[in-house]
Amino acid sequence: MIQTSPEALFAEREQRFFAAEERQATKYRWVGWLRLSFFVASVLGCVVLFYYGHNGAGLGLLIGGYFIFAALIYWHNKIEYARKHQLYLGLINRKEGERLRGELKEFPNGEEFQEPHHYYTADLDVFGPNSLFQLLNRGVTRLGQQRLAEWLKAPALAEEIIARQETVAELLPDLEWRQNLEARAMHHHRKTQALPQPFLLWLKSPNFFTGKSWLVALTFLLPLLTIAAGVSWAQGNSHYPFIGLVVAQFLIAYKFQRQRDEYYEESTGMYETLRSYTDLLVHIEGRTFQSKKAQTLQQQLKIDERLASEHVRKLASIIQFLSARLNTYLNFILNHVLMWDFIWMWRLERWKKTMSGNIGQVLNAAAEFEALSSLAAFQYANPSYAVPQISAKPFEFDAEALSHPLIFSSTRTANSISFQGAGHTVLITGSNMSGKSTFLRAVGVNMVLAFTGTVMCAKRATVFPGQVYTSMRTEDNLAENTSSFYAELKRLKILLDLTQTGQPVYFFLDEILKGTNSHDRHQGAMALIRQLHQRQAAGFVSTHDLELGNMEQELPGSVQNFSFNSYFEDGKLRFDYTLRPGICQSFNASQLMRQMGIEL
Repeated sequence: MIQTSPEALFAEREQRFFAAEERQATKYRWVGWLRLSFFVASVLGCVVLFYYGHNGAGLGLLIGGYFIFAALIYWHNKIEYARKHQLYLGLINRKEGERLRGELKEFPNGEEFQEPHHYYTADLDVFGPNSLFQLLNRGVTRLGQQRLAEWLKAPALAEEIIARQETVAELLPDLEWRQNLEARAMHHHRKTQALPQPFLLWLKSPNFFTGKSWLVALTFLLPLLTIAAGVSWAQGNSHYPFIGLVVAQFLIAYKFQRQRDEYYEESTGMYETLRSYTDLLVHIEGRTFQSKKAQTLQQQLKIDERLASEHVRKLASIIQFLSARLNTYLNFILNHVLMWDFIWMWRLERWKKTMSGNIGQVLNAAAEFEALSSLAAFQYANPSYAVPQISAKPFEFDAEALSHPLIFSSTRTANSISFQGAGHTVLITGSNMSGKSTFLRAVGVNMVLAFTGTVMCAKRATVFPGQVYTSMRTEDNLAENTSSFYAELKRLKILLDLTQTGQPVYFFLDEILKGTNSHDRHQGAMALIRQLHQRQAAGFVSTHDLELGNMEQELPGSVQNFSFNSYFEDGKLRFDYTLRPGICQSFNASQLMRQMGIEL
């Protein structure tokens, strides 16, 4: 049986969903014309029937036509939702193909999650243009994107990495469920792009009825008394009790006019925030999960043994009743006879009491599922990538045919590397443009992927979890009056402080101490490697200083020499980007300068 490649599968699904969208669009247009035609025909029919005195038939047509027209609107809206859903599914599959081709320009790049002095995100292109975030993220909601960013910025513990791997393995083959999760969120993407902080603050704010037990009593007593007084008036008794009770309700409503308006505005915004997550919640609630992490997250969507989506629907009904206050003609009767606003404000506060301590876990579960779905989608799109085995041996790292996931060339070179134990340094020498920096970034990026809980761009991998730390793109800062050399020293100081905490650290130091003279660079690099050798750290150092290679004899078993080399062929400088044991034996600086016209 021939296995369909992910790219071919995504292309086929893109065409299929766009074709389905066209069919739904045609259906939508026809139902639109049917709606218009029925409305015009009903209006004309009513006019004719009433004109000729057939009032009963006219009234029947008016009432029946209203319900039929409402049904047509409902049908029309369902078709529009289905049309958009097919469109979104088509776009999702188109984007999957673009990711595989490295066309990442139009994707959200997560720059808002970048931290200026983060341990590694800037050096490893985790966020920004052509970034790891663009490659992984399938989250639509702001919370889902934020959760993935958090995972990319901090390594998870071994138990959590394994739990994510298990959940991803469960979601991996369920392409339909994952893509429908993404498409459902896209229906409300404008609403879910804002963080629900105002809503969360509102949930924690003091309740209106706190300390007003008298008002709670009046809220339910006054409408009964007013209706009773109205019935008594209708039976021929005095109208003064009814008028007095109406005035009393009017004065109470007037006294709390501002609070009533604020409650309506805040609750409406709250509902809009939650409604945008309803489709996501229903989709997650409707699936049965086997992995422990997914089951735990799904359990967070139950509050008082009811599904979170049911609580949102309850909120919708409360807001709908509260919205009746907007009808000018009904408002007088509702709020001056029935205490309408106060009744539904009280109901809203009861809902708020139930949800205030639980809404965080609901939104957290939705965000986690989006992030896990992103990891599963990334793994599905790259079936040749390896699920890393999480090792318990300190600083064990063993990767076969590892390469950089953000290099999309079909001829990208893969390299293998293996080491273990604290205090281990892989020292890499090499000529200019030979691949040293790219290799360091490839290893670092793949560690970030592994510690996030997804696959590595390698044939096989085993890794011990730890904190990644890089010093690669240090630059001068005129605003801070900082030279590039001093900026690098500041990064190294942070590294030394970090390794004193006792947590395992993987370091990646590119062209170490490049901003000073050769003697100081050599002495400083040796001192730093010796210092790191004594700590819970291991990592990579790239350098042009070949004499550093002598440290392999000074610290046998703890320092390994590797190199990248260049060669000339047919008068041209060539690179094979292949990692080899030992110190670099070829140099190209003089040849490069000659090519630039510098006479040596």
